[in-house]
Amino acid sequence: MIERNPAPGPAPAPGPGPEAVAAAGAGEESGEESCAADHLRACTVRDVLDRVGGKWSIGIIIAASRGPIRFTELERSVEGISRRMLTLTLRNLERDGLLVRTTYPTVPPRVEYVATEMARELYGSLVVLTRWAERHRPAIAAARAAYDRRHAPSGIDGTSPH
Repeated sequence: MIERNPAPGPAPAPGPGPEAVAAAGAGEESGEESCAADHLRACTVRDVLDRVGGKWSIGIIIAASRGPIRFTELERSVEGISRRMLTLTLRNLERDGLLVRTTYPTVPPRVEYVATEMARELYGSLVVLTRWAERHRPAIAAARAAYDRRHAPSGIDGTSPH
């Protein structure tokens, strides 16, 4: 028997415009609490962006958008992620309807993850964002080093002589 999580519900109504992103979540709790607190209230834009833009989510969504992928393959392809963090991130992405987890009745059980249509819609944007980060990584590292040099304490005791 193949175990598969249920398909996501109906498509949501069109979301708010760009101006709402800046004010997203104003006056509300952040993270999972705000989504779980009231099932009738929609998650804020900030909640959604936090999930899809998370440290590990981007790499997982990109990898799963290319087709079914197994846990160990994800572990190898997402540099620096621990098994525990991969497990937690996969569960959260599945919970949010961005991944489908399929378990095959083999010994040992085989589990695959694949991006949903909603997640695949993000694929192009995430690839562009990732390429931008790769392209500008040296400039950002140089800017950080220059900033750190300008703001480094210069006294022996760690205080600035000014």
